[in-house]
Amino acid sequence: MQLGRVFNAVRPHGTPIAPKARHGVSPRSVASAAAPGEKLSALELLRRENELLRQTLDVANVPIDRVVEQTTTATFQGEPVREQVLDTATGVQLSLLDELGGVGVTLERPEDYWSPCIDVPDNMEYVDEYGPISSIPNHDGTMCFKWDNTLWSAAEHFKYRWNVFKNIRSAIDQNEGGFEKFSQGYKYYGFNRGECNGQTGIWYREWAPGAKALALVGEFNNWTPADTHWAFKNQFGTWELFLPDNPDGTSAIPHRTKVKCRLETSDGHWVDKIPAWIKWATQEWNEILFNGIYWEPPEKGAPGEILPDKSYTFKYPRPPRPRALRIYECHVGMSSQEPKVNSYLEFRKDVLPRIRALGYNAIQIMAIQEHSYYGSFGYHVTNFFGVSSRCGTPDELKALVDEAHRMGLVVLMDIVHSHASKNTNDGINMFDGTDGMYFHGGPRGNHWMWDSRCFNYGNWETLRFLLSNARWWMDEYKFDGYRFDGVTSMMYHHHGLSYTFTGNYGEYFGMNTDVDAVVYLMLVNNLLHDLFPNCISIGEDVSGMPSFCRPWQEGGVGFDYRLQMAIADKWIEVMKLHNDFAWNMGNIIHTLTNRRYAEACVGYAESHDQALVGDKTIAFWLMDKDMYDYMAVPGMGPQSLIVDRGIALHKMIRLITIALGGESYLNFMGNEFGHPEWIDFPRVDSYDPSTGRFVPGNGGSLHLCRRRWDLADSDILKYKFLNAFDRAMCHLDKAFGYTCAPNTYVSRKDEGDKLIVFERGDLVFVFNFHPTQSFMDYRVGCREPGPYKLVLSSDEEVFGGYRNITKETDATFQTNSGNYDNRPHSFQVYAPARTCAVYAPAAWADKDADRKPHGIPGLAIKELGPYFAR
Repeated sequence: MQLGRVFNAVRPHGTPIAPKARHGVSPRSVASAAAPGEKLSALELLRRENELLRQTLDVANVPIDRVVEQTTTATFQGEPVREQVLDTATGVQLSLLDELGGVGVTLERPEDYWSPCIDVPDNMEYVDEYGPISSIPNHDGTMCFKWDNTLWSAAEHFKYRWNVFKNIRSAIDQNEGGFEKFSQGYKYYGFNRGECNGQTGIWYREWAPGAKALALVGEFNNWTPADTHWAFKNQFGTWELFLPDNPDGTSAIPHRTKVKCRLETSDGHWVDKIPAWIKWATQEWNEILFNGIYWEPPEKGAPGEILPDKSYTFKYPRPPRPRALRIYECHVGMSSQEPKVNSYLEFRKDVLPRIRALGYNAIQIMAIQEHSYYGSFGYHVTNFFGVSSRCGTPDELKALVDEAHRMGLVVLMDIVHSHASKNTNDGINMFDGTDGMYFHGGPRGNHWMWDSRCFNYGNWETLRFLLSNARWWMDEYKFDGYRFDGVTSMMYHHHGLSYTFTGNYGEYFGMNTDVDAVVYLMLVNNLLHDLFPNCISIGEDVSGMPSFCRPWQEGGVGFDYRLQMAIADKWIEVMKLHNDFAWNMGNIIHTLTNRRYAEACVGYAESHDQALVGDKTIAFWLMDKDMYDYMAVPGMGPQSLIVDRGIALHKMIRLITIALGGESYLNFMGNEFGHPEWIDFPRVDSYDPSTGRFVPGNGGSLHLCRRRWDLADSDILKYKFLNAFDRAMCHLDKAFGYTCAPNTYVSRKDEGDKLIVFERGDLVFVFNFHPTQSFMDYRVGCREPGPYKLVLSSDEEVFGGYRNITKETDATFQTNSGNYDNRPHSFQVYAPARTCAVYAPAAWADKDADRKPHGIPGLAIKELGPYFAR
């Protein structure tokens, strides 16, 4: 049973609709379930209405089994709600299905309350409004030093890179008609509709300065170029040709047909290449090579309409930028429960509702840019402007993004500008036969560990290509921002390989630094944040370069967030090398909080890196092979102390990471419920390019390249406990905004007790990592006076706990004044072994909150909490 499918969509909360009489159940009979003036709970009213329903069916001589079966079927199919009633006694909105043959009643889903969908008129089309390009501030590039006076030791480097940045911006403005036009290379290069000598048709342009001749071939000319299909080369190395429309007005190249450019390379060889700016490329089932596809649907669809021969028109606006990101990192292809490559539309229908229900507010989609080798996880890009065809068409990806926006989800793309595939058949490597072109020539242009090509960020056309690519995905597909992959590899000549960063500023600002690459990152952040004011950019940097997350206007690199990559490594180190009694509380806290002031980070306990074959997820580190035999709930199968320990620590590790690890948080798809299998893409035998070591394949199997959602949905398996806890901690952030709250204070990290106490915002967190020792009346410090109440405990039964500390006791914790752990107030708690608990101001606690229709299981927050934000 798919999560959420047993519920029906309803109108916005609190919108009553008078019911109509139909099929023997009249408004009068529904209302008569309660006597005049009698106030009933929602459940009691529901019970009485069901009894009236049975009476009505008896009169109509309709078997109740038939009604239940048909109602259930209608619910699974997502049938629209026909009638709705508001319970005036409780304010709970009820929905009635009045389909022929049955009437059922459902309550509003929690996600409709916590994450309401956006509603716009049916005929509305969403169109971006761009911001203006900023002028360059008049300073020397050291404005960011106001956040760190010690950076003056590197002042000359900052001044130099700022001068390079200013010179490139000025040259673009003077020679290319402005920064905005320069970033729209896709409107000039590749295939574009236009005119020539009064005729409409297709312009094709390609930069290939080393080529001696170039023609366009494809299914449109039976792969044999006519005289008019040969291009002309201008003084800048750009080839162009024009194909007028056919006499009947149809396109000279039909939509969705194969196309390539045939060129004579610099060394005299003839090759067929996929155009560098192609919008879609596909691989036939019986072919090895990919083909470029001319993508130009002949008709425009209505907003939100998905039809094969019509282009998709966006309907829903971009969501507002969240105060903090809760990112669900995902891969469309491996998102199916079945061993297959999933599609954009299947992900849209089946996975997006799960993400919304869990409480995440952003998705980060991997492997969008076309990559000929599926097993590269999307990181060996061959076609930078092409949508990965394994999962569907360009317009189907647009439909996915639009649906995510309807749900209020920010959509980030994992973009790869750090390197490119070496593939010379399907990619842009050696495009015109020369080693340079978009890349550095010689050894500098080859990444020895990744077996890929390194871009030359000082090359003019490389800048045009990459800046246009960054704008393309936001412009054409309405992505809301990017996670830039492999940024450390870009910024240093040594790529960060076999190099240890100690924090000495000379490691970041010296001869090791690739200034051209850093300036490119400043340029792309300048472009994106100017044109799309709510754009979000995240950099994958392991080096910790200072100013990385300061605005480009200050002389910083310009990212909004840095991925806090050291945290995942720390958890692996702790689990791998130390027994439970040796976990160092101070060392863990240091890693979680060790980040530069005024430079925001995205914290995560594990990402896709830890889920791959050759590594281990946290769940696997904790439970290993016991996950295969002992994950049944008590009473349904054998139990294991290893699994009990693993589930307890899995919850604690994730909560302390989201609470202290950064200003935002990331989780990889399936890790929230402890997915038991690693990811193994279909692959054949190969050799590691960096070591030459033989790597055996798996026979092209997709068995481990999927997500087992059925495990999280099963009532008899313990995966549901982890899934429920992840959902609760995300919704706790919705209510209290603790992930990015400015008040952060760790008051206790006790090595003997293995206890950590800290505040984030208005909340007090208590973690007892001790494997055996529980503590009664343990005093914890806090900033604000009480009373406090428990709002989240990992020991709740719904999370697989033992209810030693539970909201059900409804205990009130009064504070005492007086310094304790350097806090002005304190209160006493019970801290059982291997549990974590969160205490909030009592006015915002409600032990019965999860019994209400919109309640989140295990979460004791009144209404939506004091600082609700999606």
